[in-house]
Amino acid sequence: MPEVFAEPSTAGLSTMLAKLTAATLAGLVIGFDRELKGHAAGLRTHALVALAAAATAILALELHAELLRLHPNTNADPLRILEGLVAAVGFLGGGIIMRSGGRVRGLTTAANLWACGIVGLSFGAGLWRLALLTLALAVVVLVLLRVVERRLMPPERHEP
Repeated sequence: MPEVFAEPSTAGLSTMLAKLTAATLAGLVIGFDRELKGHAAGLRTHALVALAAAATAILALELHAELLRLHPNTNADPLRILEGLVAAVGFLGGGIIMRSGGRVRGLTTAANLWACGIVGLSFGAGLWRLALLTLALAVVVLVLLRVVERRLMPPERHEP
């Protein structure tokens, strides 16, 4: 494997995929319930947030393991980078979410931004497999679940 695609990994590809998939499915279960009850944050929003959270946890663990491997006596804390991203994306997401009349808009966009931030951090940290798996599952959530939402929910409930 070329050096650029080599990554320090305490978890194999199948383990990462299992964790990301489990988190996405959990988000879907919660999102489906919210969707059925008519709440603004539905299937895609919950699935993306759960996916991004799982990717964040994996990223944090991988960065910490690699730092300790390279510098066993360090006091550095790579988790501060993740804290900064989560706070910044949360701030951006808050600015995107709008209420118009009885509708709330922008929740899926905010969740999408968080997922994109985690994908970016993963690529930046050299965790190519994590980034690509997270990206692939996010696309599945955004594209395939839109079809499910449109078939199961009334038309006025969908984001354009």
